[in-house]
Amino acid sequence: MWRKIHSNRDPRDTVYSELQKEFSPYFKKANDAGKSVLQRNPKFAFYAMILVMLVSMVLSFTVFRFHEAERPPIKKQQINPVQDGFAQIRQVTGKIRETLRLKHLVDSISAKKQLSPADSTALDSALNELQRIKNIK
Repeated sequence: MWRKIHSNRDPRDTVYSELQKEFSPYFKKANDAGKSVLQRNPKFAFYAMILVMLVSMVLSFTVFRFHEAERPPIKKQQINPVQDGFAQIRQVTGKIRETLRLKHLVDSISAKKQLSPADSTALDSALNELQRIKNIK
């Protein structure tokens, strides 16, 4: 099933070595041209580097500066677990009372044999209110 593939390729030949063989004359010419330009005009190259650094510095402090948006101060809430616990108990108690009131309303309306349009509207709003209380939790 698995067969060994025999190749006549030299194992020392790699992609890098082949690229180097192909493009080394061009890189050598570019290197020689760069050296000759720098040897003829060393002051110009030095001043050009200084100018590029100054332009970069000016741009980094002006155009490319990150302006952080001012955020409104965060109000620190004092944590009072006893007070929070009582508040939650009061909220749950209120929800239970409202649920019981709505349940009695729904039971009284559904006990009628004939519903008027007002009864239908009241029943619909009571069921919607029960659904809202159930989803708030």
